[in-house]
Amino acid sequence: MDMITLDRQDNGVAIITLNRPDVLNSMNPELLMEVRAALRISRDDENVGAVLITGAGRGFCAGADLATGFNAPEASTIGDGVAHGMEVGFNPMIREIAEFPKPVVCAVNGIAAGGGVGLALAGDVVFAAKSASFVQVFGPKLALVPDCGVTYFMPRLIGQARTRALAMSGDKLSAEQAADWGLIWACVDDDKLMDEAMAYAAKLAAGPTEAFGDIKKVLDASYDNDLTAQLDLEKETQRRRGNHPNFAEGVKAFMQKRAPKFIR
Repeated sequence: MDMITLDRQDNGVAIITLNRPDVLNSMNPELLMEVRAALRISRDDENVGAVLITGAGRGFCAGADLATGFNAPEASTIGDGVAHGMEVGFNPMIREIAEFPKPVVCAVNGIAAGGGVGLALAGDVVFAAKSASFVQVFGPKLALVPDCGVTYFMPRLIGQARTRALAMSGDKLSAEQAADWGLIWACVDDDKLMDEAMAYAAKLAAGPTEAFGDIKKVLDASYDNDLTAQLDLEKETQRRRGNHPNFAEGVKAFMQKRAPKFIR
């Protein structure tokens, strides 16, 4: 892989590092394909219990690499090229991160701009360095709308009023403010970012991976379900989870006052 690195740790964490530091890890088609390939490898590896996504150098991700252009078969306008790139690259990657069956932790080091914000927010738990910031350049700089799932994730996390203001102004949102507003999980000192993100990811990797995947599914479903439907989903999920050996192990460990030994 040339655009990313994939490092599988002994603690069960697979680290995906965007590795185009000279362009602030902006996303081109090759990078998108490599991230998706790394996700498939991590999904199928029984020794991987969680994924950590970060960026090399001084930035997390500056969004799409505009210098590569937007080409598509039979595209008659640049807009067709943009839409094609989203259909075959950006959108599948965001879905695969958001729907990944294992926990995904993002460590935002430096700027997350444009689609880089969506990439970060597609993760389950987001840490950011104090020097990091989140900025929406689509509207004020490019006359576009936010993409890579930003219009889905951000309103659900911080509300419509803040999302609209950020999208239209293009103002930078500091990591500290992002944490205060609930856009991300935690803002930490720059020199502690990877240590804290890794410790959290390792804790998740040591846990019941399948249960964490189901937690993601039931939480996501709550946006479309009414209360009755959500309660039914919880019931049926608990039925399936209760039949898994990990539940019996958890109860046994609780009664014996010891840490559970879950299987993946």
